[in-house]
Amino acid sequence: MDREKLYRLLRLGIEKGASDIHFQVGYLPLYRFNGDLVELRYKVLTEKDTEAIARILAEADNKKFEDFNELDLAFELPGEGRFRVNISRQRRFYNIVLRVIPLQIRTFEELNLPSTLRDVARLQRGYVLVTGSTGMGKSTTLATMIEEINHTRKSKIVTIEDPIEFVFTHDKSIITQREVGTDTTSFPDALRAALRQDPDCIMVGEMRDQTTVDTSLKAAETGHLVLSSIHTSDVQSTINRLVSFFPAEEQMQVRARLADNLAAIVSLRLLPTKKQNSRVPAVEVMRSTRSMQECIKDPAKTSEIADYIARGRGEMMQTFDQHLLDLLRANKISVETALTAASNPTDFRTKLALEGGDPDAVDDEPADKIEGPLEIDPDSRF
Repeated sequence: MDREKLYRLLRLGIEKGASDIHFQVGYLPLYRFNGDLVELRYKVLTEKDTEAIARILAEADNKKFEDFNELDLAFELPGEGRFRVNISRQRRFYNIVLRVIPLQIRTFEELNLPSTLRDVARLQRGYVLVTGSTGMGKSTTLATMIEEINHTRKSKIVTIEDPIEFVFTHDKSIITQREVGTDTTSFPDALRAALRQDPDCIMVGEMRDQTTVDTSLKAAETGHLVLSSIHTSDVQSTINRLVSFFPAEEQMQVRARLADNLAAIVSLRLLPTKKQNSRVPAVEVMRSTRSMQECIKDPAKTSEIADYIARGRGEMMQTFDQHLLDLLRANKISVETALTAASNPTDFRTKLALEGGDPDAVDDEPADKIEGPLEIDPDSRF
């Protein structure tokens, strides 16, 4: 595997709209489209192939090839696309996964995100978290929110990422992007330094540990807008996860700090569209209200968060199940997809029946999706 062949394989992923590319010994190259892995009819990858790929990507990021068992980095084909790369060893061989990052940051409308997220991005201060499992669009959503700030007001924005994914161009704001491992040693160190850099907005790539959560909360407490992500499934689990980072004797104090500073939690689940040719986000949104603050402060009331969100549509909140109904009404997803994704399928089925929908309806509209394997000539130019 030489550099030019690797670049052609990466270009194919960009051109076809793949979200991820996998290289693993004993397999054909794999491309993920709308959640499904599709084989490329190329050739089965050997140990030498994956080692060459890992070496090319690591050395392009100025990393010493022999010094790691796991490595996260960013890679760019200039003018074509960027990739978030993870290289790991498995059974002594190299395994490489690349997340495709578009050069163009898409708008809220292009991503089918609710308009309330634009209002969240325009907040002047507070703690905002975007949540969801891997591959649900957290980084893309954060980038769109940062771009909204960049286009609408004069601010100093500091991002702390591992690695840097989307690259921003200055518009009304000035933006400093720092990469953990390259520009700084850790998220907490970069956060503490950011507070001395006259920021209006700080974006932290991920809440990973107690120190990062504590330092980011301090940034919000001092009047900054702090945006970040965390791997949790919904609003209630996000609160519980943040609190669990701290020892038991500190958790009530942490709840009080979260209640005072959490401005919004946005939780994402990407779902296949009705035609199976793309994905659309189902979004749960919590905004700060007095009732919500009480639920966060009191562990006994945390389980009531979903009920308060459901009653808060007038305050620009929504549960997953409410948004699923919206997506069904807009004919964007199938009944089957909605029932599978619903937080409470039994209640959702009842609501659907009350609206006159058929919970057992089968969508027989033909799917329009990429079927594998993709075909290219390994030695051709494309």
